[in-house]
Amino acid sequence: MKEMFRQQEMLPLGKAHGMVTLTLTASASALTPAACVGFVCSEAISAHVLSFLGLYLIALGSGGIRPCVSLFGADQFDDTNPLEKVKRGSFFNWFSFSGSFGSFISATCVVWIQDSYGWGLGFGICALSMGLAIGSFFLGSVFYRFQQPRGSPLTRVCQVIVASLRKWNIDIPHDGSLLYELPGETSAIKGSRKPEHTAEFKFFDKAATISNTDDKCKNFHNPWRLCTVTQVEELKIVLRMLPILAAGIVFYAANAQVSSMFLEQGMFLDKSIGSFNVPPASLSTFVVISVLMWIPIYDIILEPSARRFTGKERGFSHLQRIGIGLFMSILSMVAAALVEGKRLEIAKADGLEHQEVPVPMSILWQVPQYFLIGAAEVFTIIGHVEFFYDQSPDAMRSLCTALYLVTVSLGNYLSSLVLSILTSITTQGGKPGWIPDNLNEGHLNYFFWFIAGLSFLNLLVFVYCAMRYQYKQAF
Repeated sequence: MKEMFRQQEMLPLGKAHGMVTLTLTASASALTPAACVGFVCSEAISAHVLSFLGLYLIALGSGGIRPCVSLFGADQFDDTNPLEKVKRGSFFNWFSFSGSFGSFISATCVVWIQDSYGWGLGFGICALSMGLAIGSFFLGSVFYRFQQPRGSPLTRVCQVIVASLRKWNIDIPHDGSLLYELPGETSAIKGSRKPEHTAEFKFFDKAATISNTDDKCKNFHNPWRLCTVTQVEELKIVLRMLPILAAGIVFYAANAQVSSMFLEQGMFLDKSIGSFNVPPASLSTFVVISVLMWIPIYDIILEPSARRFTGKERGFSHLQRIGIGLFMSILSMVAAALVEGKRLEIAKADGLEHQEVPVPMSILWQVPQYFLIGAAEVFTIIGHVEFFYDQSPDAMRSLCTALYLVTVSLGNYLSSLVLSILTSITTQGGKPGWIPDNLNEGHLNYFFWFIAGLSFLNLLVFVYCAMRYQYKQAF
């Protein structure tokens, strides 16, 4: 148990060290390069090295925290207690709320402090916040419930695949009870519950089939030749979840437009509100505001109301919640396409097609698309995290959540790939294409419609897979 706690405590420490390093690079006078003499400036090599070191430490710490901290919090609730199981669902909501609230403070107050009083103070506040987080983490250590380490899930998956391939020509018994499993309630994986045997992906049942060689040699202790049904079902559960996992890739491709095409669109809109100029990047704050609004609405109003109609303990099933979020992401792309279409109409009417200037249309027209993508995050992202925690094998929850986080990067890669392909196709023959430098000459609305169509197809595939999905059952 103490070893488990040491593993958990190392996660925020790396991020804290990264923030302290960044604070030093921004505030320590010894790291400040000498003043420029004319046009000749000395390189700030030490500051650059420390800056990159700090950024890499933050990335390392974040990579450890993200797939673990929410799961560690969820582990504090007893799966066998129905009341605690419902509270665990609320935990995921409010955990996301606290993270979004922190992002809101960082994007507003901390940014203002950095602009007004310097980067050193801004980074220092972040480092202090990480110190407080580590302190509160230690203070609660006496109350935590710890899950014992259960070995490498990747090793167990490989064992099932290797054992199945070794027995590729062996017939599987029709009676599932003849497959190899430890007697009673004892699981081959310490601390895990035994899942029920399922008929899907029957090829992998060969790994749990006792061959004549196994029976003669009594070779029941080599998992590379003979696996338990529990091990086989672990792999099957992961395979069943892969289509649900893949749905997140297209969702994050749409979500990536918040920090790319939404900003490009905002650059060609009227950014003035009275005497104030609104930076297009600042509108992403509305995504966070939307999340902060929708989480209490969902947890306090929507979920209890849905519970009365559906009779389900969480109101909506995990897959229903994810599906609602996918639909909202489509609405966000549609809203962006409609705004862009209207913007191009105004540009054409005012004769601005060939001028790289903003059109007389307020940037606030972008707010609905930001709000919709924020609502989509509340339903899809939190729904995905809760789904993978609930449906993953007991000993593979961190791995499955980490795999889900991979979809974030894959979604961004997909967005870049789609953009590159469409740009290559639409610029053939010397045409400006859909997304030229001067958007007044392009058709960014077509790109948003394309992403909306891709998201719609993704939703149809998701609905098909969700209807066929078989929820895991334990003995």
